[in-house]
Amino acid sequence: MRVAIRVRPGASRTRVGGLHGDRLVVAVQARAVDGAATEAALAALADALGVRRRHVSLVSGATSRDKVAEVDDAVVTQDVRGRVAELLVPH
Repeated sequence: MRVAIRVRPGASRTRVGGLHGDRLVVAVQARAVDGAATEAALAALADALGVRRRHVSLVSGATSRDKVAEVDDAVVTQDVRGRVAELLVPH
């Protein structure tokens, strides 16, 4: 399952939820230096979905705030799909 995300580096706290256009917002404390924000965003997404970090990978957008992450199909359940739907509700 692929999830389009918008990373907001340098946030006061890490949070996942809301929309930026059609993308899920992932705010992270890490700065956008040497991939730290990307790694933090993928870890935050995995945590929010209730899966292990190793099951979430970056598909595109390594140097962009707009990224596409992929959740390993082996761990995608109705619960994971439901969590994505809940996170996409505008705040």
